Amino acid sequence: MSSASQKPKPCSACQNGESLGFDFTMAFQPIVDIRDKTVFAYEALVRGLDGSGALGILAQVTPDNRYTFDQSCRVKAVELAARLGIPCFVSINFLPNAVYQAATCIRATLEVARRVGFPTDRLIFEVTENERMVEKTHLKSIMTEYKRQGFQTAIDDFGAGYSGLNLLAEFQPDIIKLDMEIIRDIDSHPVRQAIVQGIVGVARTLNITIIAEGIESIGELDFLKGLGIHLFQGYLFAKPAFEQLPEVNWP
Repeated sequence: MSSASQKPKPCSACQNGESLGFDFTMAFQPIVDIRDKTVFAYEALVRGLDGSGALGILAQVTPDNRYTFDQSCRVKAVELAARLGIPCFVSINFLPNAVYQAATCIRATLEVARRVGFPTDRLIFEVTENERMVEKTHLKSIMTEYKRQGFQTAIDDFGAGYSGLNLLAEFQPDIIKLDMEIIRDIDSHPVRQAIVQGIVGVARTLNITIIAEGIESIGELDFLKGLGIHLFQGYLFAKPAFEQLPEVNWP
């Protein structure tokens, strides 16, 4: 990502995928609540028009088109969510360094939500802990504005980098998503168990909801359920579905 001196272009009208020189679409993966076997949210994940993964699309994102790409992702996710009739939250990843001014840059999202009739209070905006953020104050201002607008906020891949606790000291999102690497085989990994137990304790104190992502085994699920976590995402439940809502497998 760019440095603080390389600000994105000031927000104007949102441009569509064609103006990027490439187009893309979304797949959706459920985040489930195991307490009552319901879907809490669907995460919108970037895909190529042929169903290919996000890497090929993200490789085409540059400092010059990052703002347009970020805006286009939000618009596409909301349009598809409305078309698919998603009845719960929709989680959308955003690029903080593509946001020039939060209140202004959110206008296109609000406009498309109104146009397609998708409730804005069902939107979650998540940023990855791995995102290189130049100024925590900038991210804090974005998150604060999103909360003011009635959106939920989340830190994705929590535990993957080295800045997670520092981020929590600066601002408290509604949700943190535990990175899949830190919970992989956690049922047989005492060190990971201790780390996650600590994170759960901090989240409880700060009234932050935890989602465990990347769940692939019953052992992982059972251990994390034992810590009081009830929101999960991963192949154990469903793989992302291309422009569709996948059927959930309840183990």
